[in-house]
Amino acid sequence: MPGAPAQPSPAAHHRPWVPAAPPAPRWRRLAVPAGVLAAVAGAFTYVGIVDPNHPGHYPVCPLYRFTGLYCPGCGGLRSAHAFAHGDLAAALHDNAPAVAGYLLFAALWVVWAVREWRGRPVRFEIGNAQMWVVGTLLLVFSVVRNLPFGAWLHP
Repeated sequence: MPGAPAQPSPAAHHRPWVPAAPPAPRWRRLAVPAGVLAAVAGAFTYVGIVDPNHPGHYPVCPLYRFTGLYCPGCGGLRSAHAFAHGDLAAALHDNAPAVAGYLLFAALWVVWAVREWRGRPVRFEIGNAQMWVVGTLLLVFSVVRNLPFGAWLHP
């Protein structure tokens, strides 16, 4: 009816005021980034101690074993070993995309830790275009390193 007061909807009822939870302490916000860093540091420590250049310590790449072709990850452990020992030239020779991955991880981890420290969680979103670019670069790297003129990219 045009002159009747409108009935309030059930959603219009107000809830009593509830105070927001206090922010988590910094040590708790940094627990996950610290755990991830500890896991990565542990892996690099292990690869730094157990030399992948000596056969028998790590499994052989299945693609290389059955086809003789190098995949984009071939040489990654040797690269990590050289990187852990500070030999950047050898790390780049063994697997340059892996070194780029180490550096990208370090940069993203720093951004993550700083934002968590400040109480502003970070959200990394990778779009389809970025995934296609990375996939294409790794595919080109794999093809070139398996061609005669790309022998300098063999691990």
